[in-house]
Amino acid sequence: MKNLYFGLILLAVFSCNKHEKTDMKTLSDEFIQSWWHQFPTQASSAGFHNYDSLLPAYSSELRNSDREFAAHWLERLQAIEPKDLANDAERSDLALMKEALNSLLFYTDTLKAWEWDPSMYNLAGAFADIVNAKNLDSIQKRNFITARMKAVPDYYTTAARNINKPTREHLQLAIDQHAGVMDYLFSDIATWVNEPSLLESAEKAMKRYASFLTSISQKPDSNYRDFRLGKSLYASKFKHDIQAALSADEIYEKAVQRKAELHAEMFNLSKQLWPLYMKSPLPQDSLQLISEVIQELSKKHTKPENFLATIQQQIPELEKFVVEKDLLTLDPNKPLKVRKTPAYMDGVAGASISAPGPYDEKGETFYNVSTLETYSAEQAESYLREYNDYVLQILNIHEAIPGHYAQLVYANKSPSLIKSVFGNGAMIEGWAVYSERAMMDAGYGNGQPEMKLFYSKWHLRTVCNTILDYSIHCLNWNKDQALDLLVRQAFQQEAEAQGKWKRATLSQVQLCSYFAGYSEIMALKQELESKPGFNLKAFHEKLLSFGSAPVKEIAAMMKGENN
Repeated sequence: MKNLYFGLILLAVFSCNKHEKTDMKTLSDEFIQSWWHQFPTQASSAGFHNYDSLLPAYSSELRNSDREFAAHWLERLQAIEPKDLANDAERSDLALMKEALNSLLFYTDTLKAWEWDPSMYNLAGAFADIVNAKNLDSIQKRNFITARMKAVPDYYTTAARNINKPTREHLQLAIDQHAGVMDYLFSDIATWVNEPSLLESAEKAMKRYASFLTSISQKPDSNYRDFRLGKSLYASKFKHDIQAALSADEIYEKAVQRKAELHAEMFNLSKQLWPLYMKSPLPQDSLQLISEVIQELSKKHTKPENFLATIQQQIPELEKFVVEKDLLTLDPNKPLKVRKTPAYMDGVAGASISAPGPYDEKGETFYNVSTLETYSAEQAESYLREYNDYVLQILNIHEAIPGHYAQLVYANKSPSLIKSVFGNGAMIEGWAVYSERAMMDAGYGNGQPEMKLFYSKWHLRTVCNTILDYSIHCLNWNKDQALDLLVRQAFQQEAEAQGKWKRATLSQVQLCSYFAGYSEIMALKQELESKPGFNLKAFHEKLLSFGSAPVKEIAAMMKGENN
């Protein structure tokens, strides 16, 4: 919910004559500065700490402030003629600023998750971004944390006032995470606050909010809304979040077609592997054949207690391969640290990257891994069969190297702060998916059919993410239909499928970002590599140099340079 952290804004006076050449550097700098003042916790996350003392409650007054902010800036930006700008890079920055504002209005007035998603009122990140900042000293951190702690009671009082007919799914997530937030604030964060009365007041407010959430959970079904968005609202959110050349309907159809292609590829690989691992006759059903081979090979996995350590050991191996194959330049001054996922972040994804913002040059990048401490033996075995020795390598490519980690390091070096700040999820996830393909094309896994099979399985997961998300929110799929897709057709373990169902009920559209972004990057690569002088490493680094802009904007710029 990137557009749902808020602050007050003092807007500078600026006059723009549409007949004069626009100084986009000055304009974009002013826009960013005003955006940070409006959204101070976003600023903290980006490593810009001028407004770390602010933690505004999301009141009706603040929503009005957001509307006025968006209207003011849209009026200014609409007065600029794209054709009058110096180059495509400036034109894409203008488009990104407009989209950020339109998205803000969509989230505020149309989606209205602030009414039905109690989990968005999770304050842990607002404090963690201060504690983890490398560009603040201890005195600054203490002062900022103390100031934000003062605002906690009003923040949660307003949050409780906002909640109206939540979904059961988001309510339960809020209940589960709130306990972790409280533990974090009143253990780790409390050590930065020397005023016991502040801590006591904040703790009382958070306990009241916890009781409020519990009381809602005991109400009858008529007090809840369906977590599904419906086709119209889903299409609008897809447009704002993905910013792709294709519509939600079109990317869904493309995913259905790709699923059939992958099934054919996996069938051929499984027939090749069958006599090496299986003793029984070949099954007649193609999906059963693939499933049985996958089930057999999935038995090869690490132990639960070694899961985190196994991931840590694989990171240097991936770095070495990327360098040897000359796929990308990696920054040795930006190390990746693997850690157990903090409790306040847990409950949605099994693995994720936490990267510093563009202002925090010395900030650390963390690879968050959900360990299996709370799993039963049966649950752990199911999970590890999903993330077996083959798949775990692909997961690490996606999340770490050369996936999210590398892309986000490049994004923070982008000469356009607009492109770094207003990161497009489809570019971020699309690159991570594309990086898996790039590694396989470069010979990762030494051409082993086993690795090829599990890469196809993993890519099928990306494809089915889109099918699942669209089908649940637009076609009203139930849990049984979703699990059939994931388990029988995508060959996922029961634990993984259950987790993905949960994720789809808690998010909307995001699961489409993987395949949408990947498809556009692949299309761009295929077009450019047909031209003389194409160099793969140069393509990768040029693509990433534009930060996290939408792929369609990057494609327009890269193709323009090659004309």
